[in-house]
Amino acid sequence: MKYPHSIFKSEVVENAISWIIVFAMFVYGGAKLIQFEGAVSIDKTVSEMTGMQLMWAFYGYSKSFAIILGILEITGGILILFPRTRLIGCLFTTTLLVNIIIQDIVFEVNTGALKAAIFYQFLILILFWRKRKQLFLSIKMLLIKRKLNQSPQTGVIPKFLITVVLFMALRVLEYYITIFH
Repeated sequence: MKYPHSIFKSEVVENAISWIIVFAMFVYGGAKLIQFEGAVSIDKTVSEMTGMQLMWAFYGYSKSFAIILGILEITGGILILFPRTRLIGCLFTTTLLVNIIIQDIVFEVNTGALKAAIFYQFLILILFWRKRKQLFLSIKMLLIKRKLNQSPQTGVIPKFLITVVLFMALRVLEYYITIFH
């Protein structure tokens, strides 16, 4: 059975790339449930640890933290799985992968893990390229003022003053909320 060139180009390749990323997010996200077991029991001082041991101890200290990260990775995978939410999933997963890549570099984690994270991010960049019209349109919609139903700019100074007063009130509230007792 022959597929038209445009279908192969747009659907099959994009889905295959997406599935690779989704599979990886499911595997890495699911692994967070057991990945850091025993990591907190490293019997060394901080200055004696390698970067990877230090990072492992940090992640192993809180099981709930690792689980939350795993859930976020799986959520990113789910969003990428469906074409309708793929772009949002790519944006969401990019924030996770960039964080992972930076940690892998700074803490000198296994180069295989770093290469894998870079590979998945590269695949996401390909999906961004394929969805560039949607991406640019979304950014444009967020950044450009809407011309329809736009009221004239009246009362700019009162709005600014109210904003400043509200900002100061929130800063005072923040101070009292965050004071250590």
